[in-house]
Amino acid sequence: MKASKYKILVLSDLKKHTASTIKSAVGLAKMVDAEIDVFHVKKPTDVVASDSQLSAIRTINQALNQSKNKIEKLINPFIEDYNVNITFNYGIGNIKSEIETYIENTKPDCIVLGKRNTKIINLTGDHLTDFILKSYSGPVLIVSKQNGITPETDLHLGLLNGQSQVFNQDFNSSLFQNTSAPLKSFNIVNSKSTTSTLGNTLNENTVDFVFEKNDNTIKKIDQYLEQNKVNLLLINRPDNKGTKINNNSEIKQIINNVNVSLFITSNTP
Repeated sequence: MKASKYKILVLSDLKKHTASTIKSAVGLAKMVDAEIDVFHVKKPTDVVASDSQLSAIRTINQALNQSKNKIEKLINPFIEDYNVNITFNYGIGNIKSEIETYIENTKPDCIVLGKRNTKIINLTGDHLTDFILKSYSGPVLIVSKQNGITPETDLHLGLLNGQSQVFNQDFNSSLFQNTSAPLKSFNIVNSKSTTSTLGNTLNENTVDFVFEKNDNTIKKIDQYLEQNKVNLLLINRPDNKGTKINNNSEIKQIINNVNVSLFITSNTP
């Protein structure tokens, strides 16, 4: 555990499920002793429809004020109920550029996103989740609408294609200390006859599940996650050390097809 508090950044569009995303960020903050910062940015085309400069300025000011009021209305109950420090910022501009600059300036220890219904990539380009995973090297929490990690929820961890190295990272280690059940390890192998290197499991209480890789593997894992009451699945990012890890394509499949919240770990050199 580091000396100063961790900083958790929530990126939000302030739409329907924002409150549940912030509540999961609060749950995470209570576990690891962190402060929360909420950031929201709108595209100019979503705000300004008039060619008049005076009208545009007035409209932008109104939109910024609306964002401020909406964020305050969302976060104040959490501040009062859970005694957690939540700050916020908002703006108008190119969404990816504004977020990239904000991350660079604030240097969060973890980013929290709400999970989308749509796939990460569509015909118009990358969605925010894909952009964050490409541009930010720290851990990312993707909150499921059906299965968040609220302050009232016991933490049941799963680990996908990982080994105990995932818990050597400081933030992850703090998170693991709050789990209330044995770790469930889900491992995908090319063939069940193949000897799977499941070594370096965290402790003797770890429960291992092995799945043969095929078109139905992710669906089966989703079912086992539900059966074992896993509400947070840890996913290692690819690294260069030869350990058993997930490639980017597998991570996208998991994001799109499982109904639990996901904790995607930091990049490792």
